[in-house]
Amino acid sequence: MAPVQLEVCVDTIEGAWIAAENGADRIELCAALSEGGLTPSSGMMSAASRLPVPVYAMIRPRSGDFRYSDAEKTLMLRDIQVAEQNGMKGLVIGSVTDQDRLDIDFLKPALQGTPLNATLHRAFDTLSDVRTAIDDAVSIGFERILTSGHEDKADEGCNVIREAVRYSGGRIALMAGSGVTHANAVHIWKETGVDALHASCSARQRPLPASKEVQLGFLPATGQKTTDAELVRALRTAIDAC
Repeated sequence: MAPVQLEVCVDTIEGAWIAAENGADRIELCAALSEGGLTPSSGMMSAASRLPVPVYAMIRPRSGDFRYSDAEKTLMLRDIQVAEQNGMKGLVIGSVTDQDRLDIDFLKPALQGTPLNATLHRAFDTLSDVRTAIDDAVSIGFERILTSGHEDKADEGCNVIREAVRYSGGRIALMAGSGVTHANAVHIWKETGVDALHASCSARQRPLPASKEVQLGFLPATGQKTTDAELVRALRTAIDAC
């Protein structure tokens, strides 16, 4: 059996290096993880291309739902080109229609037009018909699906993830994400049979209450989450026990 992979999502270049140096097999590179992850800048992609592990760039032009306008889709196509030009190894992308199906008419030519591999992000979890969504993802050309099993956290959606793994029949990889930690990683893997786990491995860094950034509203008083080396190592150790 192949080892379970660890993907860590980050939104800073420092976080990307921390994850890569402490056990991540792959990086999901984003901006604004507080918004669920948005497309990182060209400079960020270029810097991350020097990491010793594969880096997949998020292609998501805004926060909110995954129903995109024609103008937004044009922007996403351009961002895919930027990811190619800046040394990314893959993409993380998704788009849905008003009929709650994957947007095959957009996604299939988008993926056919790039040599990069692609992960379908948690737009998958907004689609009611899991089997149809898996069939569509396979037909589009995705290599894997990131899912929390239609729940807020992956450990609450194990039944759906397990059924997705079974139905996929090896046609596409399934990766469990959202709320994955060293404390529940083994449980999620045993309950679902996924071949990869996805986590932010982040901890909140509290700023000084009197800091100017807090006073001006640039930082929340509760602090900002950053990638934590100890959490990456702890999750890596737990996964290695799978």
